[in-house]
Amino acid sequence: MGLKGQAAIVGAAQYKPEKYATAPRMFHLEQVADLAARALQDAGLKASDLDGLVINGPQFHEASVFVPAMAAEYLGMSLNFAEVVDLGGTTSVGMIWRAAAAIELGLCQAVLCVLPARMAPFGPDEDPAWMARAMRFGGHSTAFGAPEAEFDLPYGHMGQNTGYAMIAQRYAAKYGYDPLAMAKIAVDQRTNALTNPDAMFFGKPLTAEEVLASKMVADPLHVLEIVMPVAGGAAVIVASKELAARARNRPAFVTGFGEHLAFKSPSYAAEMTDTPIGPASRRAFEMAGIKPSDVDAAQIYDCYTITALLTLEDAGFCEKGEGMRFVREHDLTWRGDFPMNTHGGQLSFGQAGSAGGMSQVVEAFTQIAGRAGDRQLKRCDRVYVSGTGGVMSEQGALILQGA
Repeated sequence: MGLKGQAAIVGAAQYKPEKYATAPRMFHLEQVADLAARALQDAGLKASDLDGLVINGPQFHEASVFVPAMAAEYLGMSLNFAEVVDLGGTTSVGMIWRAAAAIELGLCQAVLCVLPARMAPFGPDEDPAWMARAMRFGGHSTAFGAPEAEFDLPYGHMGQNTGYAMIAQRYAAKYGYDPLAMAKIAVDQRTNALTNPDAMFFGKPLTAEEVLASKMVADPLHVLEIVMPVAGGAAVIVASKELAARARNRPAFVTGFGEHLAFKSPSYAAEMTDTPIGPASRRAFEMAGIKPSDVDAAQIYDCYTITALLTLEDAGFCEKGEGMRFVREHDLTWRGDFPMNTHGGQLSFGQAGSAGGMSQVVEAFTQIAGRAGDRQLKRCDRVYVSGTGGVMSEQGALILQGA
């Protein structure tokens, strides 16, 4: 049971990450149209080929309901399949497998998966100061009746930093903690970013000493172990095998996926160091019929260094508790024996909100298509991609394979 590998990513578009203060402001509908046009051009397909749409809902500026219908109307699309995905940082991964499944079921032939993440212009009744104040709670809900509003926020657990720091502290208590190994994750990804002109930290090398000397945000996490939020956005086109055959790029077929979630706040996790990416990844590898050792690269969601470490372990690239040893013993750069986040990862590429995870999807496709320029791997036929939403709450995995 599962995918048969009959749908593939055939085109992609991604805004270069920019600081919010200097990035252009565009309505989300404008971004959807612009990203769709760029992705279609990249794929060598026509707008009339598209008959499916997967989009984000809760963070869409112009509407909170009927978002696919509004976007379809704006684009002039006639859809046979539409979906809204609300999985935080694993939204991108969730979009891809849902599009592939819809195609394999015969519902549609080509799906636009799109995440606009540049800020829209403020309306006359919108208060920028209020929006900034609300952001300090991160992904936590302050709504009346929300368990976290009663049991988390009053005790200082707000925003993402506290949750990931708790997970890191728990890991340290169970397995030990090597700050240099954690810093190496950030440094190796920065090395990758030095070959990616689109990365936020392109041209800015980094050392482990600089990581450990950077500001401590939430013990044991330093500021250079935490993503830089940026404005951006991305879109990919997932198409049937027949359409993929006439597309411009080497297709990246979706051969396996997994998704798992059981809690929103890590306060309610049975064990904070056993993450949902474990069962999600096992299902993805089983569906694709391959093992972790078979992949040529791993594009791992890396909102924090601890996120990448736990994914390495729980996805099966090393044993539980052995992640820091694995990081010390392997070169994670594009030149190394375990290429990870060859675009720089979100730690050095930048995280454009819920569209941040699409950078991993786009990089996997770019590597398989052989278009990664100076960071191109000598061989790239199979890539593992992960997504993480919330605080290790909603997680998903993809296996992409070249034809």
